[in-house]
Amino acid sequence: MKTRITELFNIEHPIMLPGMSWISTPTLVAAVSNAGGLGILATGPLNAEQTREAIQEIRRLTDKPFGIGATLMMPGAKENAEVALEEQVPVINFSLGKGDWIVKRAHAYGGKVIATVVTEKHAKSAESMGADALLVTGHEAAAHGGDVTSLVLVPAIASKVSIPVIATGGFADGRGLLAALSLGAEGVAMGSRLATSQESPLHQNTKDAIIQKSENETLYGNNFDGLYARVMKTPASQKAMKKPISFIMAAVKSVKAAKEMNMPLWKVMAGLVVQFDKIKLLSLFGAATEKIQAATVEGDLETGVQFIGQTQGLIDDQPSVQQIIDRILVQAHSIHQDLGKKW
Repeated sequence: MKTRITELFNIEHPIMLPGMSWISTPTLVAAVSNAGGLGILATGPLNAEQTREAIQEIRRLTDKPFGIGATLMMPGAKENAEVALEEQVPVINFSLGKGDWIVKRAHAYGGKVIATVVTEKHAKSAESMGADALLVTGHEAAAHGGDVTSLVLVPAIASKVSIPVIATGGFADGRGLLAALSLGAEGVAMGSRLATSQESPLHQNTKDAIIQKSENETLYGNNFDGLYARVMKTPASQKAMKKPISFIMAAVKSVKAAKEMNMPLWKVMAGLVVQFDKIKLLSLFGAATEKIQAATVEGDLETGVQFIGQTQGLIDDQPSVQQIIDRILVQAHSIHQDLGKKW
């Protein structure tokens, strides 16, 4: 299957692994790239040195194109993006910040840049700064999706920009891929589906829970980490979503999280003085890190909280990445042929 996305990134299939903290590690990134898709490394939990090591590890595991993700509002993200630029990573995916400087420097060595967006305004802004593609994140997505469902958001944005769109949020199989292409996208990102692959480091307890739960068993709100986010419905997440953590407690927890992640604490402390609103959000985000890590890494769904999309209702097994991608393509092709017979 060829689209503008496969041509842009020099990949075989228009399927992407988004950067999911503690999940999109070198092994999974390389597995997706080796299967013909585009793997994106999650750098949120990494410092600059760890990001460089992870990039080098990916290159030992694959000679295919891959990328790294950078959530620019987070401490350490700029430094991680700098490492990616120094290492001339083929693709950089930025979100929650202004990435014009990334675009300029990546283009200088032939790299490509994806901007993650949830609104038309941000999509047009990213296009104007030179982004090569957009990762359009619908309401159904795990973690920080937008207010509008993919069924409406994807065609709305695709019709107003000239650069290719990658759809994410609600896509987990061949039906979803074909639907996304019909909506005007040139590819899809499937975080929840690839997170339950054999190569994924997501804890087995959490993988099993995803298979057992339906599309109705997710929660969406902004009390967990300060941003509107979708998580798996569990007693722990219901409690976390019900009442926001106090700023003081969030600040304490975020400092602890920053220390564990080797992030510079002076940035957090200085920001408390000059950027209160931003640091308040970062503190809430940092405070949530402990619960996310508990569910994702330790498989603790009693106290931990797992980001998951509504596509968990479409996931009922744990095949390899290659099997997932092969199955998606076969299903999409079969449906396309069947639809052709109905006209």
